[in-house]
Amino acid sequence: MEIKYSTKNGWEVLSPEDVNSFSESYKDFISKAKTEREAVKYLKGIAEKVGFVDLFTATDSAQKLYAINDNKNILLIRDGELSAAYGFNFVFAHIDSPRIDIKQNPLYEGADVAMFKTHYYGGIKKYQWVTTPLALHGVIILKDGTKLEVSIGENEDDPVFVISDLLPHLARKQMEQNAKEVIQGEALDPIVGSIPDKEVDKEKFKTAILKLLHEKYGIVEEDFISSELTLVPAGKARDVGFDRGAIASYGHDDRICGFASAKALFDAVTPKRTIGVMLFDKEEIGSDGITGAQSDFLDYAVEKYLNLKGIKNVSVREVLHRSYGFSADVNAAVDPLYRDVFDEQNSPIFGHGVVVTKFTGSGGKYSASDASAELVFKVRKLFNEMGVPWQIGELGKVDIGGGGTVAKFMANRGIQVLDVGPALLSMHAPFEIVSKADLYATYIGYKAFLEKFE
Repeated sequence: MEIKYSTKNGWEVLSPEDVNSFSESYKDFISKAKTEREAVKYLKGIAEKVGFVDLFTATDSAQKLYAINDNKNILLIRDGELSAAYGFNFVFAHIDSPRIDIKQNPLYEGADVAMFKTHYYGGIKKYQWVTTPLALHGVIILKDGTKLEVSIGENEDDPVFVISDLLPHLARKQMEQNAKEVIQGEALDPIVGSIPDKEVDKEKFKTAILKLLHEKYGIVEEDFISSELTLVPAGKARDVGFDRGAIASYGHDDRICGFASAKALFDAVTPKRTIGVMLFDKEEIGSDGITGAQSDFLDYAVEKYLNLKGIKNVSVREVLHRSYGFSADVNAAVDPLYRDVFDEQNSPIFGHGVVVTKFTGSGGKYSASDASAELVFKVRKLFNEMGVPWQIGELGKVDIGGGGTVAKFMANRGIQVLDVGPALLSMHAPFEIVSKADLYATYIGYKAFLEKFE
């Protein structure tokens, strides 16, 4: 009998063929779905191909359902052998990521360069976003009501957008500032043009860009007011290392869990309980708003599902209190270059499987969701029985920092919830890094939970 706790590298126990095959499907998703809207559209497309129908227009015979909220949330549901009156097995993730949003009146010029004013979204190190190729994604609602979907900078022949930085030769004062202040929020404005309009005397560069946008897309300046535009790192996900054992990409946090959980639900075989995957927006800024985890969309959609199935003897509140859930979010792997901020005995190791995080929060566990020992035991037992590579994980040393997830908002609904997801290197950077073994372990962990947990 083994009396010491230890973990193994996932590559030592998983099929390399399975790991690499799953990784390729994920790379396609993460390279194309760079906003919440794009993630919802991508996953809806897969869902419909495998027989899912819209919850709000379905008949009671439908066993695979999806519900979309404001184009930024998607809930996937599959019937189980047991009625939903006994509760769901849920996986909750979020599909928003740190980025740089375009302000509503953005276009201006200075020093013969046209630029966009921006407002960053989520917790970023601002200095990481300068002098890197950026793509523009989002939607613009034109004056006549036409919705224009925007994606500029992803194709090889597309232009990109770049935020300039000060050259080292003139940066003595800048280099004396701390990292938090070295790039100010108002200095994250990308270059969008540099050719003047020859027909005007004032604002030649702004005018040139407005004319170009109008000629090509029918956009007038006022249309920016009814837009959602964002700058994200340009380009596809890439393999990392000579051995191609990891993936670098924008948006692993947390679309990696969004994809893995959705794929697990699509692939689940004869689930015992009714199963659901709920993908939220706005987690990076507090989970507020109509598409955040604090909204009542989940409750509303569950109510619609119960009504569709003719389940009248139980309330939504009772169903949620009988439910279990994974808060599917990433953790921080021990970084070999910054080991001093980690308690390595209680921190995830890169490549050692999906991470089980009993509690979140910071300092004295402030603002934490803390799962019960009983729930942790049941998940530990399930993962061991199903051969899922897993490890425990806490986000850094006590008092160094911390973080939160949607777990506490699901717990507030009475759902027994535990944080489970892969560990990343360079979390919240323009390009984050994940082990392919951890990605696949996350998928099979979610699949085991959806199929077998009771």
